[in-house]
Amino acid sequence: MDLNQYQELAARTLGRERSHEQQLANAALGLAGEAGEVADTLKKHLYHAHPLDRDAVVKELGDCLWYVAAMATVLDVSLEEIGAQNIDKLRRRYPEGFSVERSLNRVEG
Repeated sequence: MDLNQYQELAARTLGRERSHEQQLANAALGLAGEAGEVADTLKKHLYHAHPLDRDAVVKELGDCLWYVAAMATVLDVSLEEIGAQNIDKLRRRYPEGFSVERSLNRVEG
C-alpha cells in the first residue's frame, strides 16, 4: 500500500459531520496525544527499566500516521506531496546526509 492509498482508506473514518475547524483541531490534538504515547513508551524503556515494547510503538506510530493523514485530507494535500516536500527540505538542509555541524549552523530556507 502506498501513502496515498493509506490516506484514502483512512479518510473513511474522519468524522465528516464535524466542521472544518473541528476536523483540524481533532487531527492536531490527536496527533499530539498519540506522539505523547510514543514518547511515554520510550520513556518507560529508557528510564523505568521496561523492555522496549516494539509492538506498542508500532501501534502508536500507526495512530500518529492516521492523524497526519486526517490533517492532510482536511487541508486537501496528499501524503505524497507532504513527503516529497519534506525530503526536498532535508536534501537542501543536509545535502550529504545529517551532520552535527550542519545542524548547529543550519540556515533556514
